[in-house]
Amino acid sequence: MKKTSRKSSARHCLVAGMLMTLSMVAVAEDKHTAGEVIDDTLITTKVKAALVADPVTKAYQISVDTYKGKVKLSGFVDSATAEQRAIEVARGIEGAADVEDALEVRQ
Repeated sequence: MKKTSRKSSARHCLVAGMLMTLSMVAVAEDKHTAGEVIDDTLITTKVKAALVADPVTKAYQISVDTYKGKVKLSGFVDSATAEQRAIEVARGIEGAADVEDALEVRQ
């Protein structure tokens, strides 16, 4: 078994402490908790799945991003009908607090 010196152990503890502090500062500055990240990921996944299942939207052309429950749809759709349907689908997802439409209609 490899022996580690006290100096080496102290360095490891110092580095671990610094990394923990940096991660806490990043969360504090961003104010986006780990739970919120998980919630947003779940909302994004549900919106994408619903867009794929919907016969009107072409999900492969639509990007979905969620931040603190606000869903942003971007990308391209073939018609205003598809744009409105994508917004409706996103609004119908539990946890989606708001939907931002950044979709472009391609004619």
